[in-house]
Amino acid sequence: MATEKEVAIAVRPLVEYVFRAGSIESGFQMADAMAEGTRVHQQVQKQYGERDQKEVYLCAHIDYEELTFRVDGRCDGLLISEDGSVTIDEIKSTRADLSRLGEEGIPVHWAQASCYAYMYAAEQGLDEVGIQLTYVSVESGERRLYRRAASFAELQQFMMDLLRNYASYARLLLRHTEERDASIAELAFPFDAYRSGQRKLAGAVYRTIEEGANLFAKAPTGIGKTISTTFPAVKAMGEGLLSRLFYLTARTTTRTAAEDAFARMAAKGLRIHAVTLTAKASICFQEEQRCDKRHCEYADGYYDRVNGALLDLLGEETNMTREVVERYARKHRVCPFEFSLDAAYASDVVICDYNYIYDPRVSLKRMLGEQKKQTALLVDEAHNLVDRAREMFSAELEKASFLALQRLLKPLYKEGYAATKAVNDYFIALRKSCGDEKERSEQQLPEELIGLIEVFVGAAETWLSNRRMGALLSSEEGAANSEAETESLLLDVYFGAQAFLRSAKLYDERFLTYTEVRGGDVRMKLYCLDPSHLLRQMGKGYRSQIYFSATLSPAAYYMDMLGAAPEDYTLAVPTPFSREQLDVQLVPISTRYRDREASRRPIASLLNRLAAERPGNYFVFFPSYAYMNDCYETLLAEGETLPFDTLLQQPAMSEEDRDAFMAAFHTGRGRTLVGFAVMGGIFSEGIDLVGDRLTGVVVVGVGLPQIGAERDLLKTYFDEAGKNGFHYAYVFPGMNKVLQAGGRLIRSENDRGILVLVDDRYLRPEYERLLPEEWLPYEVIRP
Repeated sequence: MATEKEVAIAVRPLVEYVFRAGSIESGFQMADAMAEGTRVHQQVQKQYGERDQKEVYLCAHIDYEELTFRVDGRCDGLLISEDGSVTIDEIKSTRADLSRLGEEGIPVHWAQASCYAYMYAAEQGLDEVGIQLTYVSVESGERRLYRRAASFAELQQFMMDLLRNYASYARLLLRHTEERDASIAELAFPFDAYRSGQRKLAGAVYRTIEEGANLFAKAPTGIGKTISTTFPAVKAMGEGLLSRLFYLTARTTTRTAAEDAFARMAAKGLRIHAVTLTAKASICFQEEQRCDKRHCEYADGYYDRVNGALLDLLGEETNMTREVVERYARKHRVCPFEFSLDAAYASDVVICDYNYIYDPRVSLKRMLGEQKKQTALLVDEAHNLVDRAREMFSAELEKASFLALQRLLKPLYKEGYAATKAVNDYFIALRKSCGDEKERSEQQLPEELIGLIEVFVGAAETWLSNRRMGALLSSEEGAANSEAETESLLLDVYFGAQAFLRSAKLYDERFLTYTEVRGGDVRMKLYCLDPSHLLRQMGKGYRSQIYFSATLSPAAYYMDMLGAAPEDYTLAVPTPFSREQLDVQLVPISTRYRDREASRRPIASLLNRLAAERPGNYFVFFPSYAYMNDCYETLLAEGETLPFDTLLQQPAMSEEDRDAFMAAFHTGRGRTLVGFAVMGGIFSEGIDLVGDRLTGVVVVGVGLPQIGAERDLLKTYFDEAGKNGFHYAYVFPGMNKVLQAGGRLIRSENDRGILVLVDDRYLRPEYERLLPEEWLPYEVIRP
């Protein structure tokens, strides 16, 4: 039958969609399952005979009603006996007790093997094919085999049943793609006109995606970077250059800007599936986050309901913000976090944190290589990615957590207790070997500790796997009551241990092993000093990566740290705003740590002067909470009452607190408002206070990170690499915070304001040359 529509899908996602059922059993999954699975597969495949084949690519085109399905994948093994009969071998590794698999094996695994059997039989014209599931214990190497034979007629019927169950979803996605592409073709730029510089940026983004290249773009604050990057990327999708787009951010505020951009395009007719991923801790419906059917109704039966929930969501919605995801999750009683991840794999646009792409611990594992080739990454506020990447690739362990877990495991699980105690004993010996040293760094892996951690991880996975399958691990009095507490801590320590092992595999000359002794505790960190190589590796395979920020300066530093290649493009867009919009003053007093007490009264006088001369709303940014609080107290002590209102940022603010803080900056207050905040915090990036909502910004200091052992290790590393270590570790990251804070002021063509830089170091050439052109020249105001 002639068909008009083709659906391409790999075997695994096809069978997982149709056969997934049951509950989210726990927050535990074998974090290194892919690596262990590869090792087990290779061990089994090494024992194949001469006739046998491994990793065999198979593909079939199957007509179903008006659709043609192109199904493909690689089967683990093709076993050919002397009489010529063929058996498809599907290999699965597990830490669970093999006796708990039952007499039949797992349905989704049979389905996967049956797909391969059908494709091979159809290709070779066979009447019958054998199917084998080979389960292998990671712990012992023990194997359990399940075998059956299937006729071609049975396999053909199985495939048609499989495709019938998938067809509704396939039709929904096909229909959406047609509507999406048609809407993109008609989509105009969603503003009346381009701002100065916007067209240049948008054109560069489109050409970069068209060529399959990468771009590093410095575009000034207020230009409209979000729409200038998303609009051309959407247009590229309509031209068939992309099938998916990730908008990556570091903060909720910039995530909201991306949602607003897609909402604005939707108002102009765009139909595109865009989903926002929210951190599990934030979106979880339960007071206590326990991803287990025994404790969460949204985990219980999740996989029985999620397909219907996805059909409903994707059929009715386009911009799937957190609020939309939560609404449908409650309607269908599914976990909102897992639901958003499932929606992400089906969506055209995913708005999410950096870690879903770059962090090896949480990156989206089901992204296939072919999908990456048609995916672009838009990396917003890319200057944040440098330190975030160091965090992602580094990992640390603390003695205290192993000691606490050791005590809990002792009455419950002998093997786990022994493994945990061995790690704790290692840290005790390490603490003794340090003597009077409080810190130690060396450029080599702690091989002995890694071996102990591998044993611990294996024991933890066995315990957690068997608990999921209902194993009773202890019958001692009181043990049952403590197992839940033990499991919670064990999961925390387990994930930390897995991260440590993962960083150990990444470890090279760009890492250091840093040990810190504080009292009786010991902390060991595998510290990634230079993340550029790993960022480059994690970004491989994507069609295009667009890094953009108002403060991607100095360009050479950020391109170095973000892993730019020589062939990557760069772009610097000039500010669209006139110099007359901004009045820049420099108050040259020392804000160095030793001089901070003496600086507090001049800063208080400065704020009083500004409020008297230019009433309005002000932000004052400080390099730390301690310095901010000291200056605030000095200001309060100046007199009975202040001539203006004040707000003070707190270290941990809820979303409601943050919203209330920002809402206070409104026009027509009638009384000056001064908001005290920290550089690099939630109020220094990604917020817009246009017009009279913000009159001035005061930046106190040059933003240098606090001097400490880890920053000094960075300095030494880059000095030895032939670069200016102090600049790489302190000056460039610090001045970026200054530029971001100052950038809050001028956000549109109508904004006017005063920017005051408080520090004598701004008069030095190495700092002055890092200031943007639109901040020069400045007026020096002596205190």
